[in-house]
Amino acid sequence: MKLLLDSTRCQGYGLCQEPAPELIDIDDWGYAQVRVHDVPPGSEDAAEAAVAACPNSALKLVK
Repeated sequence: MKLLLDSTRCQGYGLCQEPAPELIDIDDWGYAQVRVHDVPPGSEDAAEAAVAACPNSALKLVK
């Protein structure tokens, strides 16, 4: 499973990092950066929660 970010949709709310700090970083301007594109075993729920938390649908999971 891969975690992908469409940076053109990210508005810098930072909500995605709360459920998945091991997968997503927030840059100096508040925008998301995917830290780990290949979601490791055991982090699937966190990745799904991060995707669900984004109000602009900037994140998606590809299986």
